[in-house]
Amino acid sequence: METLTLAAGPPSAPDTGDTAWLLAATALVLLMTPGLALFYGGMVRAKSVLNMLMMSFVAIALVTVVWLACGYSLAFGDDAFGGLIGSLGHAGMAGIGPDSTHGTVPTLLFATFQLTFAIITAALISGAVADRAKFSAWLVFVPLWALLVYVPVAHWVWGPGGWILDSLGALDFAGGLPVEITSGASGLALCLVLGPRLGFKKDAMRPHNLPMVVLGAGLLWFGWFGFNAGSALGANGLAAASFLNTLAAGCTGLLGWLFVEQRRDGHPTTLGAASGAVAGLVAITPACGTVSLLGALVVGLAAGVVCSYAVGWKFRFGYDDSLDVVGVHLVGGVVGTVLIGVFATAELTDGTDGLAHGGGFGQLGRQLVAVAAVGAYAFSVTYGVGKLIDRFLGFRAEEEHERTGLDLTVHAETAYDHGVLGHGAPVSASVASATSAPTDRKVKPQS
Repeated sequence: METLTLAAGPPSAPDTGDTAWLLAATALVLLMTPGLALFYGGMVRAKSVLNMLMMSFVAIALVTVVWLACGYSLAFGDDAFGGLIGSLGHAGMAGIGPDSTHGTVPTLLFATFQLTFAIITAALISGAVADRAKFSAWLVFVPLWALLVYVPVAHWVWGPGGWILDSLGALDFAGGLPVEITSGASGLALCLVLGPRLGFKKDAMRPHNLPMVVLGAGLLWFGWFGFNAGSALGANGLAAASFLNTLAAGCTGLLGWLFVEQRRDGHPTTLGAASGAVAGLVAITPACGTVSLLGALVVGLAAGVVCSYAVGWKFRFGYDDSLDVVGVHLVGGVVGTVLIGVFATAELTDGTDGLAHGGGFGQLGRQLVAVAAVGAYAFSVTYGVGKLIDRFLGFRAEEEHERTGLDLTVHAETAYDHGVLGHGAPVSASVASATSAPTDRKVKPQS
């Protein structure tokens, strides 16, 4: 993402074309969180679908309050401590009026655009602990996580004086490090804090509504154009290149995942198609403004193939990443961020070439250092925060609530008027058949 020093005054009038595009891009990125809610909601069992939707929707409100209070200032204010964090000079959006500009767009719009990134990043983590997290604990976790994990990493990567951008020189156009790797590493930490779902490796836990999953994936893909192309912060050629790269990588990610399913399982699945597209989009996020079209095609394909295998690691290693946040977002984010060091082209990066374009191993090394640092930081801080919340509030839902379903026990609602969530209603034959099917993603549990 293009990074410019925050301007407190009005040095120039905003460009109307750039402003119009960023307004649209901001709305597109905000739509991704409801899209994620549907994507996740369709993947869980019917008894907890509303809880899954709520975890995404409440993140919009919680992160917005934190961001406006101090998050934006700490992330994008002038550096205050050796490239690690910004200042509080703009806490409460102080000193930022309607005439203040950030480059060619209003600063208030830039801050709102960045807010939508923070929102969906927090919401992504919920997929790792689906079906078993206390909603009250989630309400505490989200604002703490946004301040302690997302905000510092956003400053490192995009903020004025951030150490990854200025000192290390690693590249990340639209969020492989602050969004994908932080959410994936944090999801892994949190699912270790909570432990596996009841019946993990034993009971069927297949998605209850695949059409909802595909609809959610479609909305995510639609919003991702704002996420990636909007990060050019202007209606220009860089935005166009990022837009096309995003489309291309989503397509090859989808095809790569289906290829693995066909070869491994004999059946290309709807869930695989949706997941493969998301994996390709995850991987191209950091690279969309740094690699050529051919590079984007390879990045998406690599993510689709690698992530389709990575989602099975939870059965081998025993961590219950319910909706594959680790397998898709952490692994896909690593793939895309590292491959910048291979496929970056000076035409888009203002002079930096990757290994494949004769740039040597230097940029690849910088990308690897950034991935390791951000992943380790996000995992360790999230694990600590999760443990503290678990100790003082309890993070895991009560066993009875988990067995009954969090929709009814926490929210006093059900998503459907019939079937397993009815108030004393018998389980229908179709629902019983669906919930007794083999485990998710056609990956056999391993003892």
